Amino acid sequence: MTDAASLADRVREGELRLHELEAHADADTAAEARRLLVESQSGASLDAVGNYGFPAEAAESAIENMVGAIQVPMGVAGPVSVDGGSVAGEKYLPLATTEGALLASVNRGCSVINSAGGATARVLKSGMTRAPVFRVADVAEAEALVSWTRDNFAALKEAAEETTNHGELLDVTPYVVGNSVYLRFRYDTKDAMGMNMATIATEAACGVVEAETTASLVALSGNLCTDKKPAAINAVEGRGRSVTADVRIPREVVEERLHTTPEAVAELNTRKNLVGSAKAASLGFNAHVANVVAAMFLATGQDEAQVVEGANAITTAEVQDGDLYVSVSIASLEVGTVGGGTKLPTQSEGLDILGVSGGGDPAGSNADALAECIAVGSLAGELSLLSALASRHLSSAHAELGR
Repeated sequence: MTDAASLADRVREGELRLHELEAHADADTAAEARRLLVESQSGASLDAVGNYGFPAEAAESAIENMVGAIQVPMGVAGPVSVDGGSVAGEKYLPLATTEGALLASVNRGCSVINSAGGATARVLKSGMTRAPVFRVADVAEAEALVSWTRDNFAALKEAAEETTNHGELLDVTPYVVGNSVYLRFRYDTKDAMGMNMATIATEAACGVVEAETTASLVALSGNLCTDKKPAAINAVEGRGRSVTADVRIPREVVEERLHTTPEAVAELNTRKNLVGSAKAASLGFNAHVANVVAAMFLATGQDEAQVVEGANAITTAEVQDGDLYVSVSIASLEVGTVGGGTKLPTQSEGLDILGVSGGGDPAGSNADALAECIAVGSLAGELSLLSALASRHLSSAHAELGR
């Protein structure tokens, strides 16, 4: 077996390239060789990066040119009582972060939610999208393509679903801009986040479009999907899971546990999360939903770049018969419990904490449950931060815990 130093020498001599090392040695040796190269070039020590706790081959589907692993501290908040469409009972929420005070804040919110009898959560819409862009001659041909798409959905569905054992094409929505036509394909991807599944299936369907119409495919993604970018279409139409969580907290709990009043929290939410966000032309009408989404994404092996869409959330708060009602609605939460980073050992354990690792029964139920847990965690985080602001305790909490 080739040792790491020899591999590194072969790269230096131009005989091998970095991405070819796994063809000449096991994955851990290849990673070690890359560390040697990086250390010699940069002068950095990668001892900590090279001290990882899983076989490097377990990460082959998640990363290229691996040199090791970073370790992000992971904690748990809760347990919190969740009444979901796909999850029920008390759950610890795994969060990985380097932001001091975040876990304490979410944990406080979970405790208050429990004092109110738990939170309710539901996935209201599901569908992963991919939107190719086609070129046509003019508006007349654009209209013809739109009509053809609506009349031939069955053919598109057949072509797309031949590429996958699990994905299901739900609909295709056309959009026209001059002589560009965008077809937004939406799929039920079950327990997978499904971006790769949707891309491969859509490519097959695009072949039918080009064979049967005058349209020419310009790009398999025309950015109307919209993936990993702030987009109003995701806020309105949804992408991945659209999920909502809410809780009604008795006045005495708000006063005793959160040191504020339902009226103060409701006013603060309106002036900060709704009016302030509107004035800023924000797509996220919330306090810090991205904090919880990002931390739970890292802990459970999700695509961290899709936190952009996961922050696409609206927080509401109002007084109901003297009590405080709070909700968080996340329009485009893209999550999965199979594939990608969910297969990494530590991330798989994060999913195990929630009881949602792997495929669900029925298919899609584990990903729905994960979405509901993230929504409840986000609700806990919003409740805690809004209350800290209303009681003017935010800076003291960060001074004490932020370090």
